[in-house]
Formats: sequence, structure tokens, C-alpha cells
Amino acid sequence: MAESFGTDAPGYDRARPAYPDALITRVVEESPGPGVLDVGCGTGIAARQFRAAGCTVLGVEPDPRMADFARASGLRVDVSTFEEWDPAGRTFDIVTAAQSWHWVDPAAGAAKAARLLRPHGRLAAFGHVIEPPAEVAEPMTAALRRVAPDSPFTGQPARRPLEMYRAGYAKIADHLRETGRFDEPSQWQFDWERDYTRDEWLALLPTTGALTRLRRDQLAEILAEVGRAVDALGGAFTMHYTTLATTAVRSSAAR
Repeated sequence: MAESFGTDAPGYDRARPAYPDALITRVVEESPGPGVLDVGCGTGIAARQFRAAGCTVLGVEPDPRMADFARASGLRVDVSTFEEWDPAGRTFDIVTAAQSWHWVDPAAGAAKAARLLRPHGRLAAFGHVIEPPAEVAEPMTAALRRVAPDSPFTGQPARRPLEMYRAGYAKIADHLRETGRFDEPSQWQFDWERDYTRDEWLALLPTTGALTRLRRDQLAEILAEVGRAVDALGGAFTMHYTTLATTAVRSSAAR
């Protein structure tokens, strides 16, 4: 599934939301320098934001299609999984993972990030909670169960509570603690809103993990159902986003 998002890299980049400016600013301002390693950089959405904030960014991305798209915007990207990537002696002030740390082996990733960070460098793993209103989410879940009953996502509820996502980021913090190489991790939360038209939401849905591997006819049926649901709301709705982050500073005693 991790490599299914590159099927339509331009569409992914157009539809996926950027990250809150407040998050980018805080990571940069609370780090010792501008050197960023972006783990699982995808098409470069977060990497471009850090570059715009004055950072020098290197991406690591396992999908060559996503990497090629990111390179087209001038980003430097190595094609590899983070676990297998050879840093060739390079170190960084910041290691980021935007909507990607759950694809990394949690224990090995935490230990490797610690080795790659300069003294007082910061790891920041963050991502969006993408849970639309029930009026939109429930028709999609019903359609998915009908047209793709074997999908691993059919057993999930239409909307998942924020506490479930927070628990996932708390587990990241646990793995950072276990390395013994980070100061006490912090949990950050950013709440924001974005209005979506019917077409904008239907462009985003095929970039989500539940739909990236469906056949074209299955996807079309689900999108038609969701489109009718958005039409019933007047053709648009407001998405209440939460962006969560687990972040920690490399301990001064770490080696």
C-alpha cells in the first residue's frame, strides 16, 4: 500500500492539503539549524514548505514516481526506504516525517533518526486527521463495503475518534523514549478548517489509502455515492482538520 500512492503523483500533489504554517514555523524556530531530512517525502508537499521557510531539504522516498515529481520542483530526493537508506556520513538539524512515519519500522526508525541528528537536532513526525463529517463519511463507508467487501478498510467505522490518532502518536513518543537518545517527547496539535467543493473532495479521496488500490469501476461507484452526499449538503462542506505531531530533541548526552 505504501507504494500505491504514486499511481497518480500529480493528482496526489494537487489534492493533498499542505501542513499548517504554525507547525512548520515552530519546527524551524525550535531547531538548531536549517538542514532537513524529510522521510517519506512523497511529492514534496512538506519539503517545499520547509524550503520556503529557509531550510535546505533532502528527501528520502521509496516510490520513484513520487520522487521524480518532487525532483521536478527542484528538491533533492534519494530513492530508498528510510531503514535501508545510506546517509553517507551526512547529519541533519531536523528529521521530519509528514504523513509517513507509520510506514517506517518504529524502533529502527527512531534509532536511525537519533544517529542522523546533530546535537540538539529535532525529530518531528506529523500528519493530518482526515475525518470528514458523518454526512460524507458514512455514505463512503457504505459504498466501500458494498463494492469492495474484501478491502481491509471495510471493517473500520465511518469516522474514527481523535483519541485513536492521538494514541498512535503517543506510541511514536514511546519508541523515541526507548532509544534513550532523545529528551522527553512533546505532542503538538493544530486545529484548522478548509472548505471543499464536491469536485475538490472527490479529487482528494482517490489519494487516500482506502481507495488507492481499487479497480477503476469500484472507485467510480464510490465517488458517485460520495458526490451525491456532498450535493445533498449544497455541493460543499467545511472540513475540520486536526494536525498532530510527535516531536523530540536529540539528547545532548546521545552518541
